[in-house]
Amino acid sequence: MLAATKFFRVDELTVQIYNTEAEMSQNVAEIANRYLQKLLQAQDTAAVLLATGNSQLKFLDALMTLGGVDWSRIILFHLDEYLGITQDHSASFRRYMQEHVAKRISPKDFHYIEGDALQPLLECDRYSKLLQAQPIDLCCLGVGENGHLAFNDPSVANFQDPYSVKLVKLDVMNRQQQVNTGHFPHLDSVPQYAFTVTIPLICSAKKILCLAPTTRKAKVVQQMLQGSISQEYPASILRQQPQATLFLDVNSGSLLS
Repeated sequence: MLAATKFFRVDELTVQIYNTEAEMSQNVAEIANRYLQKLLQAQDTAAVLLATGNSQLKFLDALMTLGGVDWSRIILFHLDEYLGITQDHSASFRRYMQEHVAKRISPKDFHYIEGDALQPLLECDRYSKLLQAQPIDLCCLGVGENGHLAFNDPSVANFQDPYSVKLVKLDVMNRQQQVNTGHFPHLDSVPQYAFTVTIPLICSAKKILCLAPTTRKAKVVQQMLQGSISQEYPASILRQQPQATLFLDVNSGSLLS
């Protein structure tokens, strides 16, 4: 099994650094795989929250490839979705999950946020009730270049959020990141609003695996770990989560002292 080259803690958060993104992704997949197998030895089903984005691709591919998990006993959710785009849109997170996850396994259920719901507030309520129906055993996610978790941008993040799912306006840095990573052709084509699972719901997960590789994440990782715990950098809340681990490669960890 691959292993991290560096281990340390920042407050309650465990941090692991790997030589390459590929090694990081493979090891995180192995960690998630072992955890799910162990869970299913003790309980009938498990609930898992998954994220989209380029940081998740290698990890999800490795996790779907590894055997040993009875996916027919796993209930899957995803963290966010753009408001107003259809399931077949090239940037739809539902489409991403179907292509990279659902078509490769047969989960007990995969609950999707319906981005094109005609009554978005009712969709928030519907998805909140699904999430609240059982504890979240595992949350796998990334960190945005503006420090967001899911679509909890600095302007809308709330560490004491009373909601489990909400509609938010995306900030310009977030929307530009979607262009930079190839999900949209230009800024005006990126939706201005999205659904997101909130910070408290994410932090309620029994285990959190956060992947933040590549040089593009170096500045936000530095601020997340060495700045104050603040809603200005929403991912910094992970430093108060003993059940969380942050996984980096040497590039994303390059600015850490």
